[in-house]
Amino acid sequence: MSRQALYDGWMLRAAHGAQVPPDIAGRAVPATVPGCVHTDLLDAGLIPDPCLDDNELTLAWIGRTGWTYQTSFRPPSGDHDRVDLVCAGLDTVATIAVNGVEVGRTENMHRGYRFDVRSSLRDGDNDLVVAFGSAYRYAEAQQERLGDRPNAYPEPFHFIRKMACNFGWDWGPTLVTAGIWQEIGLHAWSTARLATVRPLVTMDGRDGRVELHVEVERASDVPLTVRAAVAEACADVVVPAGQRTAVLTLTVREPALWWPRGYGDQARHPVDVTLYGPDGDTVDTWSHRIGFRSVRLDTTPDEHGTPFALSVNDVPVFVRGVNWIPDDVFPTRVTRDRLAERFDQATEANVNLLRVWGGGRYESADFYDLADERGLLVQQDFLFACAAYPEEEPFGTEVAAEAAEQVTRLSPYPSLVLWTGNNENIWGWHDWDWQQPLAGRTWGRGYYLDVLPRIVGDLDPTRPYWPGSPWSGSDAIHPNDPAHGTTHIWDVWNTDDYTKYREYVPRFVAEFGYQAPPAYATLRRALSDEPLAHDSPGMAHHQKAANGDAKLQRGLDAHLPAPADFDDWHYLTQLNQARAIQLGVEHFRSHRDVCAGTIVWQLNDCWPVTSWSAVDGDGRRKPLWYALRHAYADRLLTVQPRDGGLALVAVNDGGTPWQASASVTRVTLTGESRAKTTTALDVPAYSSIVLALPADLVRPDEGHRELLVAEADDTTERALWFFAEDRDVDWPSAAWDATVEPVDGGQQVRVTARTVLRDLALFADRLDATATVDEALVTLLPGESVLFTVRAGAPLDPAALVARPVLRCVNDIRQR
Repeated sequence: MSRQALYDGWMLRAAHGAQVPPDIAGRAVPATVPGCVHTDLLDAGLIPDPCLDDNELTLAWIGRTGWTYQTSFRPPSGDHDRVDLVCAGLDTVATIAVNGVEVGRTENMHRGYRFDVRSSLRDGDNDLVVAFGSAYRYAEAQQERLGDRPNAYPEPFHFIRKMACNFGWDWGPTLVTAGIWQEIGLHAWSTARLATVRPLVTMDGRDGRVELHVEVERASDVPLTVRAAVAEACADVVVPAGQRTAVLTLTVREPALWWPRGYGDQARHPVDVTLYGPDGDTVDTWSHRIGFRSVRLDTTPDEHGTPFALSVNDVPVFVRGVNWIPDDVFPTRVTRDRLAERFDQATEANVNLLRVWGGGRYESADFYDLADERGLLVQQDFLFACAAYPEEEPFGTEVAAEAAEQVTRLSPYPSLVLWTGNNENIWGWHDWDWQQPLAGRTWGRGYYLDVLPRIVGDLDPTRPYWPGSPWSGSDAIHPNDPAHGTTHIWDVWNTDDYTKYREYVPRFVAEFGYQAPPAYATLRRALSDEPLAHDSPGMAHHQKAANGDAKLQRGLDAHLPAPADFDDWHYLTQLNQARAIQLGVEHFRSHRDVCAGTIVWQLNDCWPVTSWSAVDGDGRRKPLWYALRHAYADRLLTVQPRDGGLALVAVNDGGTPWQASASVTRVTLTGESRAKTTTALDVPAYSSIVLALPADLVRPDEGHRELLVAEADDTTERALWFFAEDRDVDWPSAAWDATVEPVDGGQQVRVTARTVLRDLALFADRLDATATVDEALVTLLPGESVLFTVRAGAPLDPAALVARPVLRCVNDIRQR
């Protein structure tokens, strides 16, 4: 057996067409494999960077063009029963030929293909051609043949099994790719090979159980032996001639368990599978790491409706999640190191679950391995989003094959705890005026309620499946009913103020979000606008949401003083995003007796854009990230409206009781105490308590000049409650003293307030694009101090570090 990667010597050519620019037509371009057309043309200097300014618009022709990849190779040495061309991922509609002989065709980006090419090979050099048809032409032909189906965007992404957001989204560009986007190579083998190995891991009391389902592909009809080992357990099974499947069951006594982060360690155990031929020689091997853990989804109706509560190892887990989209418009640019950085940003923000959204891709092995390693739970959508999907052929067969491959591929990863059938499509059928234009045509229901649950049930019954996000659990109940199953809350962004989050007490919030622009350094790299303004051409192009800027303005008008310039607008919109999500998360967590989790839309971006992300397209943390870190803390102190008054809510997501003395003080903006109460906190593990506050605290003398300050122990950030919106508060002119001192690896900025400073933030990236800051959005009362640690490629100007527009707070807006 041998494996030979085919990564070298590839050349790329455009098919003939009037749309192809003259300097590219007929030209052979060196191609990187894995990769895609856009990155190859970019590397060759033939196109501008599609993520800068409005360059995206000038590159639309690429998706409407056919492309040919060509290379040569020498065949594997030795005598083999089979030589397979293995294509882990082709994007998307491809015809593959070896030495001029067609060996296969593909129509699905989301699955791999294997073609027997032994009979097509010759001694010496062999030619390999992968010819890609235009994704647009394919999708539009299917659309014409099957009849149109409604979707959220005017693009035919639902008529091709391809990453939907390639065709643009309300946070992403329209860059329709083609290329050999995953590994490609030759696999030479004899006798038999391990076609699939599917470990189903369960717990039997304190013992672990691994049921290994093995499928072999044969070149010879001879007896085979499969041997498997995990920890101290071993098993053998004979696969008689004529059979292709076997099941081995291994029991591991009291193994170390895999836990989500914050609940325990992430123990993993290697599983080794060996396939032997009739003479006892090894013909194939397979290895992976697994984790012993149980997963349960509680959806048993109760007095509040239908819960959606996840338990791991019989311990309920309040989900503190974020939605994940592809981290780059071109997937091959997403390396393991880049994923690790993004995962670190998630865990440092106290996130415990990533939902892989259905308009992107099934992620790489590195993604799930890193999730296993860091204890991040993964909810995986099947790849259907915001559209009515046809169920006719070839899509029915392709979807079933894709799902079976991905369920099998991902079965070893303990971090994967939930499969979801689609994103918003059942909701769309109910509420988005789809039914009349569909006129009875298929729209995907058969996938979500039949095909996909059957595949998951057959291939991986150890994990729960949920038909959609959102989904109520029953056809008889509206799919986005907050009292049942999962819900998406988008009226807040689209039509209502973010304080409306408090009107919901949902069972589980799978999407909710609020927009803001990316970091200033990200904007300056991506846009050439001079001057930069909220409505300058580049800013407008990198705002993909319908009426996005108007919605941002609506939010500013409701809460904050009017910005005088772009610097004010940038700071205030980022601040408003952070406040909106912090308010929502804290409200939902304060009702953890009813609500079992929140998944914020979204963690990341795929390019520089105004969006709902906490980390922008250049990987920089927006103020939302810092607010999320606070709102998702294991121990949360928050002041919440309750029964016409206010209450102190203490939430404990840790595994030990939280006992502390807490105080709540009503103070003036000058720091003068007007009323105070103290209480003892005794919060059990994985629980919360609600303490009503006395009337003298919640009834201010002067609402526009007072606030509540709630404090507990040193391990918990304090909570604030303002009685008036910032636009109406009688803010004093901001005044502070600041010092800048060098520290190991950076500089430390100490700011001491001489007046109240509302949501103080230090934007060091305005001075150096490499700069990072450890803290943001800190409110100080007079006399209080905060330390910001700044790290950059070189020391920054101390005077600039403590001046506008780098150092900002709300009450400096009206000082000019």
